[in-house]
Amino acid sequence: MLLLKLTGELDHHNAEKIRKKLDKEIISNGAQTVVFDLSGLTFMDSSGIGVLLGRYKLFALKNLYITGANDTIHRLLTMSGVYSLMPQYEGEI
Repeated sequence: MLLLKLTGELDHHNAEKIRKKLDKEIISNGAQTVVFDLSGLTFMDSSGIGVLLGRYKLFALKNLYITGANDTIHRLLTMSGVYSLMPQYEGEI
């Protein structure tokens, strides 16, 4: 399992930089299960949703999960349908 911790803000200002870092880590690790830990995120906009959905499209053969979203980000992920593609991780980290 690969745990990827995101911190700070995931918005249009830094989405491309974060996307590149995530892709590099996922490709170099080779893990079949990837968990995006959002507990360190303070803000996420539609660009952040795009980053997550793009990882789903690119790495659809892997098991992708999300954990640690604060209430605001959790609502955003629920309303946008991201959890239907990348469910909340229920295991121990």
